[in-house]
Amino acid sequence: MKIVGFELNNKQHLGVIEGDKVIDIQAVDANAPSDFGDYLRAHNGDMKPLEALVAKAPASARIPLAGLKYTMPVVKPGKILCLGLNYLDHVKEGPQKDNIPKFQSIFFRMLTSLVAPGVALMRPKKSIQFDYEGELVVIIGKRAKHLTLENATDCVAGYSVGNEGSIREYQRHTTQWGMGKNFDRTGSVGPWVVTADELPKGGKGLKIETRLNGKSMQSSNTDLFMFPVAESLVYLSEGITLEPGDILFTGTPSGVGHARKPEPVWMKAGDTIEVEVEKIGVLTNGIEDEK
Repeated sequence: MKIVGFELNNKQHLGVIEGDKVIDIQAVDANAPSDFGDYLRAHNGDMKPLEALVAKAPASARIPLAGLKYTMPVVKPGKILCLGLNYLDHVKEGPQKDNIPKFQSIFFRMLTSLVAPGVALMRPKKSIQFDYEGELVVIIGKRAKHLTLENATDCVAGYSVGNEGSIREYQRHTTQWGMGKNFDRTGSVGPWVVTADELPKGGKGLKIETRLNGKSMQSSNTDLFMFPVAESLVYLSEGITLEPGDILFTGTPSGVGHARKPEPVWMKAGDTIEVEVEKIGVLTNGIEDEK
């Protein structure tokens, strides 16, 4: 299934995409959760109740996908976990090129740093160094702790697309990346979630590409993860209970703006940034300056 969050009549709705239509779950059952995160928490990742609602949806519950006002697929994630330095070619183009990580580089984002597809990302007043980072995003469906490599991906509800936008100047202020990764409205997730059963296990073998104003800037494949999804979930769950509705950014490949030659390339007002992950979709945002 492709599961999408959208706004209709100023209210949050949950939908399932079927061809060029969206089945409005609230039109089938007004009491159903309108946020995919709330749905996952209510059912601990079990998709059968959602499938049952889709099966009994009347024609009147189907609305056009074209023109849909998207929200983030998970509007209120419990935790926003991020994995840095997960592609060797990206490590080698940055300040850690002589320090290849032996363990996952984990950091966190706040909800205020993320927006929905189609909403403009915001270059802040304090820095022009606004960089893109195209990433595969993992949506946690089931509560999990102390996972193993054999069962780790069983807790995954699905996958989405992310732009883990960064303010490089502030990221470099300290060894802790939190500030540069959490400026308001600098990242995004969407346009929808593709459930795990429709994709390769662990999101393996998926092409990922970032385009700035139509020009390809990053092009890679999730097979090149230094730390595959299962391995990352095992590591995280050694200390952190993963819960339904949590999301995980899995790291970005080479080609980011700060490493471009002969001059860095920063996102600026009027730009359009697209991130595409094979078999999932295209996440698109414009750029505007902070007012």
